[in-house]
Amino acid sequence: MNALNIGQLAKASETGIETIRFYERHGLMPEPTRAASGYHRYPRAAAKRMHFIQRAKRLGFTLNETASLLRLEEGGNRTETKTIASTKLEEIESRIADLQRMRKRLRELTQHCSDQGSGSRAGYPITAALNDRDAQMSEQTRAGATDPVCGISGGSPSRLEECDSLAVIRLISAIIFYVRK
Repeated sequence: MNALNIGQLAKASETGIETIRFYERHGLMPEPTRAASGYHRYPRAAAKRMHFIQRAKRLGFTLNETASLLRLEEGGNRTETKTIASTKLEEIESRIADLQRMRKRLRELTQHCSDQGSGSRAGYPITAALNDRDAQMSEQTRAGATDPVCGISGGSPSRLEECDSLAVIRLISAIIFYVRK
């Protein structure tokens, strides 16, 4: 058998049919040919391409970056491939540094929290830090210093919004942590 139907391709690539269709709609998978019966037929190489896409996704590449890598795979410039990978590596290293700072800050906050008693959590270091964010955000922080609550440096609005999102995630995590105790 030279060609696969979509179910066979899904099984061979260990993915779902809707995932294959999603990648087709976004141009990562080429439009399959149709058999006389009207069914889509995929070449065996489509499973290899699906594995490539899935590995790129696990490495954190976006759909556009993956599409670029696929074009390069088909005969592109090696320098361009290295540039895309190097840029992704820088993004990942930046995220890791942010996460390490956030972990350190959250560790500091949780070390000052008591897990004894019940009642209001007002005044706990975690909730106090999250509630007093605006008071702690000086002009210096907005200009690029490290945010005292989430530990992320950089003062651009998108970075501050990222910090807000991360603060909410940390607050939820803290609540779950203390409810379980």
